[in-house]
Amino acid sequence: MSPVVSVVVIGRNEGARLERCLQSIRRMENPGGEIELIYVDSASTDGSPQLAEKYDAKVIVVQPKRPTAALGRNAGWRAATAPFVLFLDGDTILDSRFVVDSLREFAPDTAIVWGHRREIHPEQTIFNRVLDLDWIYAPGITEFCGGDALMRRSALEQVNGYDEALIAGEEPEMCRRMRAAGWKILHTDHPMTGHDLAMTAWSQYWKRATRAGYAYAEVSRRFRDSGMPFWEEDARRNRSRTLMLAGIVLGGLLGSLLLWSPVPAILGSLFLFLLVVRTALKARWKGAPLSTLLLYGIHSHLQQIPIFLGQLQFEGDQKAGKARGLIEYKDAGK
Repeated sequence: MSPVVSVVVIGRNEGARLERCLQSIRRMENPGGEIELIYVDSASTDGSPQLAEKYDAKVIVVQPKRPTAALGRNAGWRAATAPFVLFLDGDTILDSRFVVDSLREFAPDTAIVWGHRREIHPEQTIFNRVLDLDWIYAPGITEFCGGDALMRRSALEQVNGYDEALIAGEEPEMCRRMRAAGWKILHTDHPMTGHDLAMTAWSQYWKRATRAGYAYAEVSRRFRDSGMPFWEEDARRNRSRTLMLAGIVLGGLLGSLLLWSPVPAILGSLFLFLLVVRTALKARWKGAPLSTLLLYGIHSHLQQIPIFLGQLQFEGDQKAGKARGLIEYKDAGK
C-alpha cells in the first residue's frame, strides 16, 4: 500500500534535536494510511544518518561542495512516494495533529498548507524570546511559507521543486513560482511545529539577519523584470530604513558636536524610541507581554542593519562572480 504522507526531514549536525524531531513524528496521529519517513543529511559528522536509521527512516546523504537546504529538500521529495509531502527541519518538533488537520484544508488549487511554528524555549534567551514573534503570521492565503509545510507533490513536480542555487529564501522563491502557476498557499490557525532556535550569542543574531538580507537581494533580483515581482519592495524598504536610521543617529551626534549641546542627540534618541513604541503597538495582535513587544520593536529596527549588509554582500558577490556558501548561525546540536 502506498503511503498517504511522506515526511521529509533535513538536517546537518542536529544531534539530540534530530532525535527529538523523529520521536515527534512517531507520535503523530494517523492520517488515514501509512507514513513514509525520509531523512536527508547534509554531510553531518555527529552520526545523524545512523540515528535516523534507528527510526526506520530512509536515509539519503548528500555531500555537495556547496550544501543548501533546497538541495536536501529536493532529494527528499523526489525520493518520496506519497501524494503529500511534509517538510520538517531537524531542529523542530511536529505537533501530533498537524497533518490530520491540514489534509482537510486542501482545496483543488491549494499547493501548500502550513500552520504555526513557535519557539520551544522562548524563556532561555532574549533572542529566542523576541524572534519567537517573527514566526507569528495571520491565518489565510499567503505569499509564501517557511521551511516546515505540508505540500502537494504534484505542485512540487510542476515547478521542479526548490532552487538549489539559493543559500536562503528557497521556500518563498518556490512559492512565488507556484503562485505564478495558479496555486494557492494557505496558512491555517493550527499549531504545526515547535522550533529550537538555540540562539545564545549576538553573533548568531547578526548572521541570521545577514542571511535574510542576502536572500532579499538575490530573490528580488531574480523576479525584478517579471510581471510578478517578489521581495523587491522588502529589499527597497530595508535600504530606506537603514539609511533613515543611520541619518537619525549621525544627525543627532553631529548636531550635538556642532552645537555643543546634547539636545540634538536627545531628540534623535527620542525619535528612535517612538519608532520602537510604534512598532510594538502595531504588533500587539501577536499576544505578547508589553516588555516582549518593546524588545520586538527594537529588534524590528535593529535587524535592518545586518539585513542591509547582507544585501551588500550579495551585490559584492555578483560583481566578483562569487558563489557564497551557507551562512550558518546555529551551533551543532548537543
